[in-house]
Amino acid sequence: MSSLTCFLGYLKMEMTEMTSVSLKRGSVAIEDNDSVAPAEEAKRQKVSGCCPTTGQDGIENSSLPSSEKVPGPPETAEQGEKNSEVPSEEEEEEDGLSEEEEEEEEAESFADMMKHGLTELDVGITKFVSSHQGFSGILKERYSDFVVHEIGRDGRISHLSDLSVPVDEEDPSEDVFTVLTAEEKQRLEELQLFKNKETSVAIEVIEDTKEKRTIIHQAIKSLFPGLETKTEDREGKKYIVAYHAAGKKALANPRKHSWPKSRGSYCHFVLYKENKDTMDAINLLSKYLRVKPNIFSYMGTKDKRAITVQEIAVLKITAQRLAHLNKCLMNFKLGNFSYQKNPLKLGELQGNHFTVVLRNITGTDNQVEQAMNSLKEIGFINYYGMQRFGTTAVPTYQVGRAILQNSWAEVMDLILKPRSGAEKGYLVKCREEWAKTKDPAAALRKLPVKRCVEGQLLRGLSKYGMKNIVSAFGIIPRNNRLMYIHSYQSYVWNNMVSKRIDEYGLKPVPGDLVLKGATATFIEEDDVNNYSIHDVVMPLPGFDVIYPKHKISEAYREMLTADNLDIDNMRHKIRDYSLSGAYRKIIIRPQNVSWEVVAYDDPKIPLFNTDVDNLEGRPPPVFASEGKYRALKMDFSLPPSTYATMAIREVLKMDTSIKNQTQLNTTWLR
Repeated sequence: MSSLTCFLGYLKMEMTEMTSVSLKRGSVAIEDNDSVAPAEEAKRQKVSGCCPTTGQDGIENSSLPSSEKVPGPPETAEQGEKNSEVPSEEEEEEDGLSEEEEEEEEAESFADMMKHGLTELDVGITKFVSSHQGFSGILKERYSDFVVHEIGRDGRISHLSDLSVPVDEEDPSEDVFTVLTAEEKQRLEELQLFKNKETSVAIEVIEDTKEKRTIIHQAIKSLFPGLETKTEDREGKKYIVAYHAAGKKALANPRKHSWPKSRGSYCHFVLYKENKDTMDAINLLSKYLRVKPNIFSYMGTKDKRAITVQEIAVLKITAQRLAHLNKCLMNFKLGNFSYQKNPLKLGELQGNHFTVVLRNITGTDNQVEQAMNSLKEIGFINYYGMQRFGTTAVPTYQVGRAILQNSWAEVMDLILKPRSGAEKGYLVKCREEWAKTKDPAAALRKLPVKRCVEGQLLRGLSKYGMKNIVSAFGIIPRNNRLMYIHSYQSYVWNNMVSKRIDEYGLKPVPGDLVLKGATATFIEEDDVNNYSIHDVVMPLPGFDVIYPKHKISEAYREMLTADNLDIDNMRHKIRDYSLSGAYRKIIIRPQNVSWEVVAYDDPKIPLFNTDVDNLEGRPPPVFASEGKYRALKMDFSLPPSTYATMAIREVLKMDTSIKNQTQLNTTWLR
């Protein structure tokens, strides 16, 4: 089953990674870029691949996010001047495995791991809304078959259409990028990051002109934030001396006096990226710019295994410097630069627009027409996708349930105990050591990757002791901890929506809930005809929601009671874990739906142009009237917190779990 390696991306995803797979009737494993929720979803952080959980923008992760990998909240202009201290080398923990070694281990274990994963039935995904006959297709390993464009605050779809830099007289000469040698840059970076004992670096001015000295001063100050410069005469030669202006706190701080007051503090730009998630992209940009990641802001994260286009804002970095990265970075393009007064905020996006190609489809033109018309006119059930619940034998909702039950020993056990199915070798050894000794320090020594949730929990247990699991668990970043309980809420919601549709079908009934503004109200008997199924919402359980006034209300109560939870008291002793609840539409009708069936012969050719293709003037692909294969090219827009996998599931009529795919011994195509 070597072809299963096409799913490696799945194990690394952030809430929306898409992977290649043959979609056979009765089964499927497709993961995608799903829109990010403004509240719960949009704050997801990326993780090193250690444990089960969720990601953002659409696909759940096999590991919880790592705090070290994630940009923190974006700094305001004022905060950016004050606290940007960079961790010392001692604080920055190095993982012991290379990415290649990790992927090799994943390749060996993937098929076995998936045998112990979840099916849609396990998480309450059981219903379809349409009556058409499903068909097969291949969502290719090619990430270029899955393109996501962010829909911004103003409702416009983000496109990379302009690589030019705004003309600004305040910008230094382009020579700042070439005036320093590689050796000088290395020495300056070591000085900037306090990597040696030098207090200054002196650069000899070979061509002693005022213009040349000015360019060197500008280059050091703009490329190495936190350093100041002065000119000195030494033995008849001129040197530019770089030194720290104000110790470590100055490191990576945008410098007040170097930014024109008339210019907005934030440079907004469109980021086009291929096969990189948003967090990794920002970390990479930070590395090249030599700044801290938290000066970047964004409205939502996008997954790795796709081409994605989104807006980013960065504090006091010029468009000129950003544009220069286009010469350095592969699979990235930055453009559409502008200066604005404010950063971007998580959740401000209106959604995402998807362009998806399903290759080698088996459906007839009539079947495709029926399926796509149904998606356009009725929509799909707004289930939380499989990726929400993790990929290993311990689903994330089980951990969430234990947290809500205040069963902290069980929380610890679920996260750390040995589990069915293969995992990375070092993680298996860590779990075995834990089961044998219950010694967190000994188990931690088995982990070369310390930044996964297991490593963080073990570090907490070492620090606080086995009798204080609550504090130990608290070492895991807050958003990552909350993912567990949000997963439980999602599990309940999926099950209840399936019951609601099974009981009452696709029409509103008295006792259903609808939103008026942000307030949920009941549909009354004489009011039913004023609503459609697209207006109906159902609650995620919490202390600040109401439940429908029909049989499904009792179903909620029964399900939570069976889980030893009190539906009338969803407040937790620990405030962070108190669930207020929320409302979610049960049916989503995508917007801007269009589709095309095309014929092609070469499975490797791209079937549509990307923004970069258009910028480079490449002609769009031309299709023959007949070909060896047929593909369905779909375009649609979804609001935040909805899963594109669930829309594709409705079109193909398939179980989206990877477990189902492997059990049926599907042929996985690359």
